[in-house]
Order: sequence, then structure tokens, then C-alpha cells
Amino acid sequence: MSRRKRKPLPQDPVEVEIESLTHEGRGLAHLDGKAVFVDGALPGERVRFQYTRVQRRYDEGRVVEVLCASPERVEPRCAHFGVCGGCSLQHQDTAAQIRAKQASLADVFERIGKVEPERWLDPLVADHWGYRRKARLGVRRVEKKGRTLVGFRERGNAFLADLERCPVLHPVVGERLVEIGAAIDALSIRDQVPQIEVAVGDKPCVLVFRVLQTPTDADLEVLRALGEREGYHIYLQEGGPETVRPLPGHEIDLHYSLPRHGLTLEFLPNDFTQVNLELNRAMIDQALGLLDVQPDETVLDLFCGLGNFTLPLARQAASVVGVEGDAGLVARAERNAVRNGIDNARFHTADLYGELELEPWMRERFGKVLLDPPRSGALQVLDWLPRLGAERIVYVSCYPSTLARDADRLVNGLGYRLRAAGVMDMFPHTGHVESMALFERA
Repeated sequence: MSRRKRKPLPQDPVEVEIESLTHEGRGLAHLDGKAVFVDGALPGERVRFQYTRVQRRYDEGRVVEVLCASPERVEPRCAHFGVCGGCSLQHQDTAAQIRAKQASLADVFERIGKVEPERWLDPLVADHWGYRRKARLGVRRVEKKGRTLVGFRERGNAFLADLERCPVLHPVVGERLVEIGAAIDALSIRDQVPQIEVAVGDKPCVLVFRVLQTPTDADLEVLRALGEREGYHIYLQEGGPETVRPLPGHEIDLHYSLPRHGLTLEFLPNDFTQVNLELNRAMIDQALGLLDVQPDETVLDLFCGLGNFTLPLARQAASVVGVEGDAGLVARAERNAVRNGIDNARFHTADLYGELELEPWMRERFGKVLLDPPRSGALQVLDWLPRLGAERIVYVSCYPSTLARDADRLVNGLGYRLRAAGVMDMFPHTGHVESMALFERA
């Protein structure tokens, strides 16, 4: 069977009017009835773009000239914007980014969920720069450049972007990408280091080097020297997540604080934690305010992780039950409860996408429930909530489409009302939309 040949790309730039912004942060135009997604374009602009891909149903391109700029357009802070794929919206004013994300959430509620919030929450925002405390950075030796690159991939392909700095990463790492790359260059196994995991707590910074070959003693000295020079705690990962281990003397208890709740939560470098600490603090406060937990109430926290919401809830409720599928995170949540002197939080390990009828916590009653699922959403647990007595539900979402799908089930299937919803700018300068919604039994 012969493979269909890819159509050649038009070589000349094309002029278009940008109609709107897609959920991924690209400008949308139409040429002869066919959609074109244009990187670097904003709604209302007239631009010239160069084709980067031609498909049967749509085409893709990138801006080469802005003929008539939107009032929302600003100068990107990063010199690598447009090449690096880490950000897509640095050319748009931050207030406009928030408005676009709120419009995106409203759109999926209408199209997918067939619902509309009774009121919109004010958007949650924090610092737009240096906010990212968790990241996976690619590593690659590029002989033509004579050095090892560290950072994110280029937009639209698998090549690493040639970054000198990254203003959205926490400065302890974002300002040191060249120095980290130089240290890797000095390793005998520099071609066997494909990635680095970054984990920054309140202060300490851990770099987890994924290594495909065992480092020599000389290599370990290079990494130790990097850690001492830049203040990093160096860890290695030779296999799966269970192989992550610190260099001798580099052990550290990573933690982040929630001062308004008198809490400090410990975590491991490869644990899931929110990338934006200040936004996470605001998110917790908003969720607790919406739930309006009273001192005599018992609350259920599903997809509880290491207790990010569970332990603040325990400060207000009579008791809280946290449920999570990852046994390691549950163990950390239990230790965090002990560390913070909390004795009214209980945790269970359970597959929340599996059979739940025999779980011990399913025999209890919970008037209030918090959901914080992954991108796949919480559809599989929703039908249980009325049976558990849930009168008020706060849903924290990292993917609008599954939130809208689940809102459809809660409102149009189970009789709840969507009382409020709003976006949270967890990932400024990207098209990523996080949101929160409040449901109440009608």
C-alpha cells in the first residue's frame, strides 16, 4: 500500500484576519472556508503568516508580520518566546489572558455541559513570573552548538530550544540553565542524561538527574560541585520513580507552607504538587470558603494527594476523610497529618475509577465533598455522591472539558445546581486553564 504524499507547504506568507483565540492560545482564521491555527496571533489582528503544516481539515502557521496589532499585544519578556514551546501567550497582556481563559471555560460549559454558572467567581491570580516550582526539563548535547542544552522543547517539534534563561521557572533554576548545561557537559555520561526533574519547596531546590548509565566517581564530584555552587540538592534516577535517591549528603526534606492554616506539608521530589505555590494557597482558601465547612461537619476529599486540601479542611471540620489512588501519597498525607498535630483526618488508598462499593468510607455520610481529579475528571465517582449525602461539592479542575462533562452529569443527571465557577491562573502565559466550581443539591 502506498503512503499518501504530504502536500508541499505554500512558501509565500499569507495575509489573514484573526477571528478568535483557540483553547491552546493560537489565533484562529479561515481561508476559503478552511480553519488555520496561527501561532503568535491575537484576536482582531491582521497578520501575515507562514504555513508550518497543511492538513486535510485544517492548516497551521506562525506569524511573520503583524500588520494591525491588537491592543492586548505586549512585548514578550523572554527572548526565546516564539521558539520555545514552554509558553504560548507571553505576547498577550496578562489581564487579557485571564479574560480569554474565562471565556474558554464558559464556552465548554455551554457546548459540552449544557450548563451555565449562576455566578462567576473572580479569577484567582498570583505572580506571573518565576512562579514555576515543578518542571521536567529536557537535556541534549548538540554538537553543532558545542554545548548541552537544558530546557523545554521548541514549539511544534521535538528539538530542545536553545535557552539561556527562563523567566517563568523559579529563578533558582530559570536563571541557571546555562550553568546546569555546562555541568552536564563535564560528565563522562553527558549523552546519557535525557532529563532533569525540578522540585522547589519553600526554599530548598532539588534537581533529579535521570541517568541511563551509572555515573563515575568523577561524574558524582561534578554534580556535587554544581549543588554546592548553586545551592541545589542533587538526586539521581537510574530507573523508575522508585529509584530516585539523593547523593550522599544531599538529602533534604522538601516542604511547602500554608501559613494561613498553620501547616507545613512535606513531599518527595517526584510527588505531584502544584507548580504555583502562591496560587495554590489562594486556591485552597477559595475552596474552603466555598465549602463553608462548619465545626460539626465531616468532609470527604477525593483525589486528596498528600493532603493539600485535606489538612486545611481538618482545621475547620469535625473530621475529614481523604481518598487517593497512590499509596505513596497517602503515606505522605498521613505523615503530614502527624507532623502538623492533626488527629481528625483519616486517609484511604482506593482506585477512584474502580469498584468502590466495598470501601469502608462508602458506609459513611458526607454533607460536603471536595473533588480534585486529574485531567480525566471524576465522572466515575459522581453517581455515588448523592448516596453519600453530598449537599455541597467543590470541584477543582485542571481540564475544562472534563469539568464541563462532569457538570452535565451533576446538573442535568443528578439534580445539582452549578452555583458558581471561575478560572485560576495556575500556568500564566500558557493556554492551560485551571478552574473551580461549586455545586449544590437543588
